[in-house]
Amino acid sequence: MTDYIIVGAGLSGIAVSEELLKLGKTIKVFENHSQSSSTVAGGVFNPIILKRFTLAWQANEQMQLALPFYKGLENKLKTGLVHKLPIYRKFNSVEEQNNWFTAMDKPFISLFLDPDLVPSINPNIPSDNSFGRVKNTGTVNTKLLLEKYKEYLGNLDSFESADFEYDQLELQENGCAYKGIQARRVIFCDGFGLTKNPYFNYLPLRGNKGEYLIIKAKDLNLEVAVKSSVFILPLGNHLYKVGATYDNVDKTETPTPEAKDKLLSQLSKIITCEFEVIDQVAGIRPATSDRKPLVGQHPKHRQLYCCNGFGSRGVLIAPTVAKQLVGFIEKDTALPIDIDIRRFDKKY
Repeated sequence: MTDYIIVGAGLSGIAVSEELLKLGKTIKVFENHSQSSSTVAGGVFNPIILKRFTLAWQANEQMQLALPFYKGLENKLKTGLVHKLPIYRKFNSVEEQNNWFTAMDKPFISLFLDPDLVPSINPNIPSDNSFGRVKNTGTVNTKLLLEKYKEYLGNLDSFESADFEYDQLELQENGCAYKGIQARRVIFCDGFGLTKNPYFNYLPLRGNKGEYLIIKAKDLNLEVAVKSSVFILPLGNHLYKVGATYDNVDKTETPTPEAKDKLLSQLSKIITCEFEVIDQVAGIRPATSDRKPLVGQHPKHRQLYCCNGFGSRGVLIAPTVAKQLVGFIEKDTALPIDIDIRRFDKKY
């Protein structure tokens, strides 16, 4: 018998798998192609919300777990995944500069906001109001991570590159069965696919669509990330990821001309050099109604669990929340109230 079936091989599924494997548990992970937000996203780890210079939800605790987690995966997979990269926030007014310095009075935030403003960072990105540097930030190559981790699971005979068919799951008194696999528990890490999950689709997972452009700008020569009306992330070889849009209505993963036009309009106001669009990608972020993750045990079927709803900050949130869920299941550690899906029991 397998200890756990895990549905979904995105950031949530990987983080949950790691926590279970550390405890010596046997797992079977299903790819479940219901979502692609983990591969589409920029993979940035940054605890500061750069619109208001405030700390993201629980970001202090999440940062302390996230970097060691990904560094551990680098060693395990023998692959470079974490890249330190400062973010420069372009100020649009003196008021924004003042808000930057006001935010620095808060202890944890002061670890990330550089008090020395920079008048210019690149001749092709002019500014009348300087730039503020966010320190101790960077990116995780999520696409490479997912590829390598699935290879790793495959070598353990713990990975199935197939969609999970919910109607094939048989719930039993002491576990469940799925296509000949006996398992004690199932953890659903299916991203926006949760909306089609008959066991957890009562949860208020709204989702919002994010679209990005991949551009090539040979004269830009930008080696840092820039946040203005859009985020510009260097990818190497003169390529940059530009985004992202937020659409709460369209729930398809098809790139749209409207999003492209919007991103191009915003980008053309930031950089002055020529560029060409190489690609456009889209994904659905698993966002929730209260902007908190959806984690915990099904109210009726006690062998079923959920780990979802990370929104746009999955890189930071996944390691912490996965640890909390596995601790809840295996060690009877209480889940934090603000992430426990029991807060929505009345909807079931």
